[in-house]
Amino acid sequence: MKRHLYLFAVLLAACGQQPEKKAGEHGLRIISVSKQLTEIIFAVGGDSALVGRDISSTWPAEAKKITAVGYHRALAPEGIISLNPTAVWNDGNWGPQPTIDALKKVGVPLRQFNGGNTLDSTKLLIRQIAGEFHNDHAGDSLCTRLDVEMAKADSLRKTYAGEPSLRVLVIHFGQAANQYFVLSHRGTQQQMLDWAGAINVADTAQKWKNLSAEVIAQAQPDVILATDYGYDLQGSVEKFKALPGVALSPAAKNNRIYRIEEHDLVYLGPRTGRNVYNLIRLIHGQE
Repeated sequence: MKRHLYLFAVLLAACGQQPEKKAGEHGLRIISVSKQLTEIIFAVGGDSALVGRDISSTWPAEAKKITAVGYHRALAPEGIISLNPTAVWNDGNWGPQPTIDALKKVGVPLRQFNGGNTLDSTKLLIRQIAGEFHNDHAGDSLCTRLDVEMAKADSLRKTYAGEPSLRVLVIHFGQAANQYFVLSHRGTQQQMLDWAGAINVADTAQKWKNLSAEVIAQAQPDVILATDYGYDLQGSVEKFKALPGVALSPAAKNNRIYRIEEHDLVYLGPRTGRNVYNLIRLIHGQE
């Protein structure tokens, strides 16, 4: 059955019989399988070229109206091929490999961008994508605004400099592994917490560690940040407290468990300055 679906999708793509979204202003039909790239494409005005996105690409809200092709690390080739893309844009963190191989085999162009994991590289990425849509002015404006908003966030952080740094734990639900884990000191969330003047109390050198009562007991966080998908699975803060060990944490006892959008925490982009500012307010109970 899967083979028949795959062959049908290949034939459909080859014949160009797609009634969905037309090619963008520059003749592009892009599928973005990176939430960072998707946000930047919208920010520089290239969204008319987007015909598909991965399910983690949820910002801005308009992105949710674009056809979803699956989770970026668990993609199937059929849905991608059926959209007849001129390119699949990615940041290298996608798959699985058999899907990538299948797309290459049928000639779907793949375009990898170096993801911005510092402010400087993020600004380079913004300008690069703006250039793809011949909108250099938008890229320059976004980078200028990013600098201004980062300065504003830093000024807010300094108002809390005389207080003890908050101990924060980020609990995330991994859709690929289908389980909760805590995010550690590797990744963008660590940089975001540093900018916010907080301490990440996840005690692991890995990028993540499975959530357990032992992890919570050792971390003893003042604040728990729960990314949106995992928080919403539970449906309420009281149900979230029922996860292993969470109810015994200072964060739970003081009702300092906060829902945070994943796209605000785990990658850098045009809104990073605002996101840091809001993160500072959030962990200090101001938002």
